[in-house]
Amino acid sequence: MFMLLLPKPLDGFTTDAIVVPTGGAGRIDRGIALLRDHQAKRMLVTGVAPGVRPIDLALEYRTSPALFACCIDLGADAVDTRSNAEETAQWVRVHKYRSVRLVTSDWHVARARMELSAALDKNVVILGDGVPGTPRLGTLVNEYNKLILRRIALWIGYGG
Repeated sequence: MFMLLLPKPLDGFTTDAIVVPTGGAGRIDRGIALLRDHQAKRMLVTGVAPGVRPIDLALEYRTSPALFACCIDLGADAVDTRSNAEETAQWVRVHKYRSVRLVTSDWHVARARMELSAALDKNVVILGDGVPGTPRLGTLVNEYNKLILRRIALWIGYGG
């Protein structure tokens, strides 16, 4: 079921914020497009390599530096999905957002959303927005195993 029901891009919904974990093709492009379409007030790119500056990403993604200056934050503390969620939760609390659009690879949405849900306050709505990809079977099996193992860990109270 996991492999057959990968989330699609989510259209027609506005949220307070967009969060984009680094690591997959099309994620940042999708987030920028949504921000330009006024689908959120602000965006966090979490898991950015240390030393990467907003101007570096503005040039790479052919985006106005002004959009980065006003509306895009870079988080450089996260190194994996779990720490992406922790970094995002802190950012959401600082800004007092009540709804977040999680933009990530379609095969990654379920686990990333689960981690974010565990890190955030229960009154924050999280919408998953899957960026279509062409993952290999091994990637899907690995992601499914991570999802199940992490779900069990959270269920028994480990790392939540």
